[in-house]
Amino acid sequence: MSTILGILFVPIVLFLVFIAPIWLILHYYYKNKQNAGLSDNDLGKIDELVNLGDKMEERIKVLESILDSEHPNWRQKQ
Repeated sequence: MSTILGILFVPIVLFLVFIAPIWLILHYYYKNKQNAGLSDNDLGKIDELVNLGDKMEERIKVLESILDSEHPNWRQKQ
């Protein structure tokens, strides 16, 4: 019985030290990548929302500049 344990001890230790951690890391890396992955449709929607946000930001800047020129103290009235 002790010879069997002696023979299997080195492969078990090598497996636990080298193979198992790499296996676990890769398993959870790919599992997370699959679950968090976005479809092309989702990426398109996100891109569209970013573009709309940029346009809205530009419009707000233009409106603020118009208000600044026509009513210089409008920010203080809030």
